[in-house]
Amino acid sequence: MGLLSNRISKDSLKPGDHIYSWRTAYIYAHHGIYIGDGKVVHFTRRGQEVGTGTVLDLLLISSGPARSRVPCPTCTQAQEVHGVVCSCLDCFLGGGVLYRFEYAVSPSLFLAKARGGTCTLAVSDPDDVVVHRAKYLLENGFGCYNVFKNNCEDFAIYCKTGLLVVDAGRIGQSGQAVSIIGGPLAAVLSTPLRLVTTNVYGMAATAVGVYCASRYAADIGMRRDVVKVQVEDLTRRLATGLLQVVSPKFLSMLLVTLLSLLPNDQPCFLMLLKSILEI
Repeated sequence: MGLLSNRISKDSLKPGDHIYSWRTAYIYAHHGIYIGDGKVVHFTRRGQEVGTGTVLDLLLISSGPARSRVPCPTCTQAQEVHGVVCSCLDCFLGGGVLYRFEYAVSPSLFLAKARGGTCTLAVSDPDDVVVHRAKYLLENGFGCYNVFKNNCEDFAIYCKTGLLVVDAGRIGQSGQAVSIIGGPLAAVLSTPLRLVTTNVYGMAATAVGVYCASRYAADIGMRRDVVKVQVEDLTRRLATGLLQVVSPKFLSMLLVTLLSLLPNDQPCFLMLLKSILEI
C-alpha cells in the first residue's frame, strides 16, 4: 500500500478484498466486497449508490457513474426489502479507478491519510469468512441504508471484521462519514480558538489536529464500544428491531479534544463552548 494511494490493478484482486472507487470530483467513494469471478457485493439505497432522501441527492447522483439503459446480465437488481446487491466489477467501478481498502495499518500511516474511508486500524478476518458474510447479507440484507449512519463502507467493514459499533442496541458508522462531517466541524469548532491563538498558522494546525483526533478516535479499530457479531445473529437482530443505526457523536468527541488543547485559565471560554455544543 502506498502512502498517497491504495490504487491496485484488477489482476491483484482476491476474494475477500474490500475495494472502493472514487466518484466524480472525489465527492464520495463507493465500497464493496470482491467475492471472486469478477463479482462485487455492495450496499446501496435500493439500487442507488448513495442517497439521503433529500435534495442533496441531486449532487450525489450527478457525481456517480453513468448507467447503461441495457441491464447487465451479471448484476443483480436491488431487492425491495434491502439494498445489498451483486454487480460485476466493471459496473461497480463505473469507469472509475480501483482501490483496495487497507486493514491493520499503523497509527502513523492512518493519520497520514488526509481523507477518511481508505484504511483502518482494525484487523481483517480470514478471506473465506469475509466472503461468507457478504454472500449471507446479499440474501438477507444489512438494514436500512443511511449515507451518514449505515452506508456502503459500514457494510464492507462489517464483512471484513464482524465488528459493529453498538450503543444501547444501535449500530454505528464509517470513516468516510467521519471524514466528511468531521473536517467541516473541526474547522468550525476551532474558529473560536482565535481568542487564545491569533496566529493563522496556529489556527490551521489546531483545526488539522482536531480533525485527525476525531478520525483516530472514531476508527472502529480504536473504539471500545464495538462488539463481534455473527452475521446470522446480525440479520436476526435487524429483522426484529433489536439493532438500529446510531446517531453520530462527533460534537462530544471534538469537544473533549478541544478542551485538552486549551489553557486552564480559560473558564469563560470553556463554558461558552459547552453552551454552544449543548453537551
